[in-house]
Amino acid sequence: MTIPYERTRRKFADDPEFIREREALEDEFTVADAMIRARIAADLTQAQLAERMGVSQPAIAKLESGKSVSLNSLKRYAQATGTKLKVEFIPRPA
Repeated sequence: MTIPYERTRRKFADDPEFIREREALEDEFTVADAMIRARIAADLTQAQLAERMGVSQPAIAKLESGKSVSLNSLKRYAQATGTKLKVEFIPRPA
């Protein structure tokens, strides 16, 4: 049985511990989201992208988790999706 995302989101939306953990992982989620959006915009599956990059599909899934992604991997991912990599450092609110 699959639990709908919206139901889960509402359940944890006000949980302080969940909010803290989510904020701690914000950078990883941002990287993962950007990568997945680039792949989808390029109309590629993980398997197709893996073939372009010369890696396995599970390697793409791991990259798209946003954890421990190297700059070199991001560059190769961008090239394979026909995009340009841009990194920004944005001041945090005080």
